[in-house]
Order: sequence, then C-alpha cells, then structure tokens
Amino acid sequence: KGDIVTMKAKKFDVVVIGGGPGGYAAAFYAASSGKHVCLIDKRAELGGTCLNEGCIPSKALIHATEILHMAKTADECGISFSKPKIDINKLRTWKQSIITKLNQGIATLCKKKNVTFIQGRAHIEETHVCRVETDKGQQFIEFEHAIIATGSQPAMPSTFDLGNKRIMTSTEALEIEEIPKTMLVVGGGYIGMELGSVYAGLGSKVTVIEALDGILAGADPDLIRPVMATAKENFESLIFNAKVTKMATKGKQIEVQYTVDGKQKNESYDNVLISVGRTPNTVNMGLDNIDIKTDEKGFITVNEQLQTNHAHIYAIGDVAGGILLAHKASKEATIAVESILGHRVTKENMVIPCVVFTDPEIAWCGLTETDAKEQGIAIETSKFSWAASGRALSLGRTDGLTKLILEKDTQRILGMGIVGPGASELIAEGCLAISNGLYAADLAETVHAHPTLSETIMESAELFFGHSAHAYNPKVEQKISV
Repeated sequence: KGDIVTMKAKKFDVVVIGGGPGGYAAAFYAASSGKHVCLIDKRAELGGTCLNEGCIPSKALIHATEILHMAKTADECGISFSKPKIDINKLRTWKQSIITKLNQGIATLCKKKNVTFIQGRAHIEETHVCRVETDKGQQFIEFEHAIIATGSQPAMPSTFDLGNKRIMTSTEALEIEEIPKTMLVVGGGYIGMELGSVYAGLGSKVTVIEALDGILAGADPDLIRPVMATAKENFESLIFNAKVTKMATKGKQIEVQYTVDGKQKNESYDNVLISVGRTPNTVNMGLDNIDIKTDEKGFITVNEQLQTNHAHIYAIGDVAGGILLAHKASKEATIAVESILGHRVTKENMVIPCVVFTDPEIAWCGLTETDAKEQGIAIETSKFSWAASGRALSLGRTDGLTKLILEKDTQRILGMGIVGPGASELIAEGCLAISNGLYAADLAETVHAHPTLSETIMESAELFFGHSAHAYNPKVEQKISV
C-alpha cells in the first residue's frame, strides 16, 4: 500500500492541514523560508473560523452596535439624532464584504508565496502521507513535515441539539438572520457575552444563564465589575449558579427548563444561543492511523516545540488546546515552522493577551492577581482609575481601569489588566513589558502622549511609586509626607 501511495503522491517539504490564522500563517512562513508547501482546507476560502464565522464578523457587528450606542448617548454632548433604523440585510451584506476582502487578500498572498492550496478534507494515511478528498477525487500528498491546524468548533450538548434553527451556536448567531424579540444565552463566557451584547444592542431582550457565580471566568474581578455593570443595564437579566436541564420546541419559541437556587423554572424565548465552549476538530482525519496522541477532550498532545508524539508532525492553535485564540495560533505557527527549520524554539513563557470585546472591553496578559495567589507568588498591585484620565472623561467613559501585577521584591511586571474602550489595543504594551522582563519603573519613565488612554499605563506605574500627577497613593505618599 505504501509503495502505491508514494508513486501517486505529490511531494512537499511541509503540508499544513487547516487554513485558519495558524494554518495559513505557518504555510506562508514556511514558504517564505524556502520550503515547498501545501496548504489544505475544507473551505474554498482561507481564513478558518476566525475570519469566516468568528473573530472578524463578530467584531464587525460589535462595531455596528457601538455606533448605535454612540448615537443613543450623543445627546450628553449636545448632539441629537433621530432614532436609528436597522437594515438587517444591509448590515449582513456589509459584514460579508469585510470577510470577502480579507479572504481575497489571503488567497492572493497564497499565490504570491507559491503555496499550493488544495480544497478538500485531509486524512493522514501513513506517517508521511495524507489523502485529500476533493470534488475531483482523491489526491495523495507525501510530506517531510506536517502541521495540523484544524481548529475547533462550537460545542453543542446533545440535550440541546433539537434540530431547530432557533437554537444557535456562535456560527449561526453571526449570520444575523433576524433580530429576535427575546433571546437566551446559555453561558456567560467571552463568546456569550460578546454576542449577547450584539443582540442586545440591536434591540433584543437578552437573558444570560451561567452555571458559575459570575461572568467571564478567569478574568480579574476588578476588570469584570465595569462589564457587569453595563451588562445589567443592557441585558434583560443575568442568572447565575443556574443549570439548563431541558429544551423543547413550543410553537415559534424554545421552552427552556432550568434550575436555580434549588427551584425549577420554565421560560420561553424566540432564540437560544449555546455558548458553552468549543471542541477540537480532530475527528475523521486519520489520527488513529498513526496513533497521534490526544487528551481526554480530544485535543492533540504536543511538547514545548509543538511536536506530537511523531516528531515530524506538529499541532498548533485550537486543536492543540490551551487558550483558544487566533493570535495564539499565529504565534504557534511561527514556533512550529522555526522548529522545522532547525531553530531552538519553545512555546514556554509565551505571553498571550486575552481580550474580550464586551462593553467595555477587557484585556489582560501574564499573571492575574488570582493566578499569583494560587501559585503562591508574592505580588503588589497598582490600579489607576480612568475617572482620573482626561482622555477617558472626553470620551465619556470613566468606568475603565488599568492594573499592574508586580513581583513584590523587584517590582518586575508579571501581569497587566485593562478594562475600558480600546483595551484590546492597549494591552500590547503589557505583553512587550512582560516578554522583555521590564519593571514598573520602566513604564513610569516612558513618556506617553497626553491626553491618551495609553498614559493610564504610565500613570498606574507612577501611582505605585507615589508620584502620579493625577492620582494619590496613600500607602506611599503618607509615609513621604511624614
């Protein structure tokens, strides 16, 4: 069998399975480094879940709802608008135009970098051979190295999977087929809160049911508070420590049974969004043929160089577990390719920013205060309220906060958290600081433009030392005055 396959197979240095932000980044980097590369994806358009039905369309819709919010609150600045009208078809077309432009850009780069793209489903047949099922039949690919970057998909528990279009995952929710009058979001994580905010902004009465005692598990409580305050204003209700036990079709609605405080309740909604996590795309791709190891949840097991138990086969991004973020996949693409090129690299100590595009945005990197306590690391913190920021005041958004997590004895920066408009843009400075082992003094001594939100990072560091121009630190300054 192996000899026959080899005779038919096209040979490549590197085959990349999956065309998302990890897959195409790996393929392009390998090709730019002189490798003969084949990129395989089941879609005709590259970009993966992130571009086609995830990060990009969700942020486009979030931007649209931000415009609605700005129009609604402009009266505070002395500017009045008539009530906005939402053209759902035009909104959907605009969103799709963004996706299409990015699809075309990636396709153009694929050709310019001489990457061979095959649309089809890849199955690993042997340790150095994969089979691709295409519309035109089967193709065999022989490879020296492989990178698996097949991503993940929304989890849909079988008890909720009624085959009813009114029960959605994030994929269907981003299509914006209609604006329901009432909507239930099952799960208060980042996907549930982001998409719940979109639908609430478009006019739906949104209820969130979460099994835990709060939203956005894993984020710093100091950062969550402003988001929670806004959610209470914009959502119909938030129900915690609750469990959805059953769903059923009831006319044009979904009847939902859930328990909270030991009591069973029943409510009906026009639509239900299930956002209870994601599962790796590892099924039916031939991993068992060569015994590639996975964990109990199906994520591929990798080492610090992102190698599987077959050293010439790598796994990156969502399919390799950990934080399921597009930029994490892109960084791992670089590590995997550099390992293939023979460089000494490791994913250890990667600083990956986490961002939630709620209102306001949340972003953090490195250790949180909770992480440090759990790990027994002695820390000090410094929190600068945006109520003291001139730029935040001019934006009408004083609910923000910038927080530093510092090593107690050295003041080395171990973590940074930001909540407020543009937090997703600001957090990169924290990643740079942590990656390069910088200290609070380094941030305090770096000149930041005024008035900007970025200077809240500098002010937070200055506040720690007791010499902020716009805030007071009694722990330090009272001692100085004495």
